[in-house]
Amino acid sequence: MGQLPHLTSPVTLGDQAYSAIREAIVTGVLKRGEKVTERGLAESLDISATPVREALRRLEQDRLVERAGPRSVRIAKFDEDELREFTMIEDVLRALSARLAAQKSTAAQRREMNALLERADSLRAQVQDAAQRSPEERELVVAILECMREFHTLVDQASGNPTLIQMLHMVDAFGADERRHSVLSEVSSERRGAVDERYQQHRAIYDAIAAGDGDRAEELMRAHSRTSNTSRLSMRFSD
Repeated sequence: MGQLPHLTSPVTLGDQAYSAIREAIVTGVLKRGEKVTERGLAESLDISATPVREALRRLEQDRLVERAGPRSVRIAKFDEDELREFTMIEDVLRALSARLAAQKSTAAQRREMNALLERADSLRAQVQDAAQRSPEERELVVAILECMREFHTLVDQASGNPTLIQMLHMVDAFGADERRHSVLSEVSSERRGAVDERYQQHRAIYDAIAAGDGDRAEELMRAHSRTSNTSRLSMRFSD
């Protein structure tokens, strides 16, 4: 099992444990199908088992873990049909989020979105100078992907709809790690151009949101999400 960060604050350890374990699942530190115990997680987080138990109950409700025994769980692993359905849900939710963001985002939120895109553009310029398939290129691509993940989070928040934000929070956990591996594989292959095309779509989505064009933002985000998810599933189930 991968090392998780130690938690020291005595305040809301259950919430902290939930966030830390969820992030470990999303980022792939905890692998799909891996069996973990309450004690092992508690030791890794440097806390007692009680907040871990509380966190695991919440993660079960999110369908990110499955009970494997009285004191153990398995990180959920989904088949092709389930994942395809998850991506269909994600496409619809993200499109709606972009529409609402175009209608309700604040100037401050739009500035944050633009700043993230500018940072990603700067990193992308560095990628052009890095040797292909080098560790430097990989680190830069991962940094860009994190910017894009934050961009989507900002769009979700700008929708101003707590129910939608919570639903997207759950859906996002089903594919973040796979999306990262998929993009890294594509960058190192003849599909590099497809990655660049999807990257450019973020700027178009932002422009529609900044212009207050909900129809356009929804259309662009739906197409972007569908293309991204289709590529990810194709990479995973190509064998």
